[in-house]
Amino acid sequence: MTMSAESYNIYNAVYAVAHALHEMLLHQTEVQTIENRKETVPSPAQLHPFLKNTQFQNAAGDQVILDNKRKLEAEYDIVNTWNIPQGLDLKVKIGQFSPFALHDHQLSLSEDLVEWAIETTEPVLSVCSESCGPGFRKSLQEGKAACCFDCTPCSVNEMANGTDMEQCVKCPDHQYVNTQRNQCLIRAASFLAYGEPLGMALACMALGLSTLTAAVLGVFVKHHKTPIVKANNQALSYILLLSLIFCFLCSLLFIGRPNTVTCILQQTTFGVAFTVAISAVLAKTVTVVLAFKVTIPGRRMRWLLVSGAPNFIIPICTLIQVTLCGIWLGTYPPFIDTDTHSEHGHLILVCNKGSLIAFYCVLGYLGSLALASFTVAFLARNLPDTFNEAKFLTFSMLVFCSVWLTFLPVYHSADGKVMVAVEVFSILASSAGLLGCIFVPKCYIILIRPDINCVHGFRDRKCPGQIKPS
Repeated sequence: MTMSAESYNIYNAVYAVAHALHEMLLHQTEVQTIENRKETVPSPAQLHPFLKNTQFQNAAGDQVILDNKRKLEAEYDIVNTWNIPQGLDLKVKIGQFSPFALHDHQLSLSEDLVEWAIETTEPVLSVCSESCGPGFRKSLQEGKAACCFDCTPCSVNEMANGTDMEQCVKCPDHQYVNTQRNQCLIRAASFLAYGEPLGMALACMALGLSTLTAAVLGVFVKHHKTPIVKANNQALSYILLLSLIFCFLCSLLFIGRPNTVTCILQQTTFGVAFTVAISAVLAKTVTVVLAFKVTIPGRRMRWLLVSGAPNFIIPICTLIQVTLCGIWLGTYPPFIDTDTHSEHGHLILVCNKGSLIAFYCVLGYLGSLALASFTVAFLARNLPDTFNEAKFLTFSMLVFCSVWLTFLPVYHSADGKVMVAVEVFSILASSAGLLGCIFVPKCYIILIRPDINCVHGFRDRKCPGQIKPS
């Protein structure tokens, strides 16, 4: 027979009360049964040892047990008070609690005999706490019965979709919990895409700057016979411009949906391209210093300049960086990863650096090359030489170092797509600093002031062949 909800609550209430009474009377030395059926038993402390583990029935027919722990157990009658209209109260036995029966049959209750007072409109609940709804879990109150509990909200990314749940369920990584914390929803994949404003702006900057660099290279090739292009080794200028084009274009690898190939190419292309650029700047700076030193009598450095020794700086420095990248890829290469914490409800796809030690070794090597270039250029900034670009090289390396010194703390404080955007912007800014500081002054002379584009142009402000007769 299916028990009604009201009867079920009554049953639980009576069962809880019976258990409580039973626990209270276990340690009593005298037990008194309900409805005048009394059987006084001497205190267990006065029992003779042979009375231990004894069972008997009292005069009312109730079974009494004395166990080896000297605890007294008895059966209990459950009565219901009927209010008779004449003002009399009639107590009717409606059930019984027996500790000797099986756990599920200890309580017997005749629900048809239960009669509530006229004022009662709701059945008595068998718990002392309100039910916990979805999004909450039950938390037991210390020192109280199991039916007394608090409702604790589920933790972050955990949900409870039922009533009175003991534990909350953690949502999988590709899902997130809703605001009510009663359901897990699918996360939307997110990355620095070309279609969003930030990704589009960075991509346009990269393409624009690479196109500008290619235009500067075209100007230098077209005017390769002019003194300002020939000065300070035009081959190094070409190498530097080509490397800057790759620096601008490598930033595009950071935009778009990442995959295993792009994650590997991001760091290796960035490291090698910037190494070529910085080593080219270092070679140009060393060339300026050697060109001035050989003009001083007694110096024996002419063979270094004539033999093209500064040109070996680029392959040697690049080979070291390639070796570092090879070790990185051979031990713990970059891989595609997910970020579930930066944006609520989104699964951000990012490229994990893999080995952070290798990543910082690549950055540290670039930093050491930049510092060496800045130091040499700073020492040679005041050398009296025509078309001396030492000042421009010094300023360009100062800009480069400033950008990357600013990048590191901002990079570590950002996360998700913002972290990727910061890295892309740092690549573009540092490359643009090299392009602007080194080549803009030369392009100005080539395109705007061709009249001073000669060997003695800076001294006389006019090339001899360009002086008009009076």
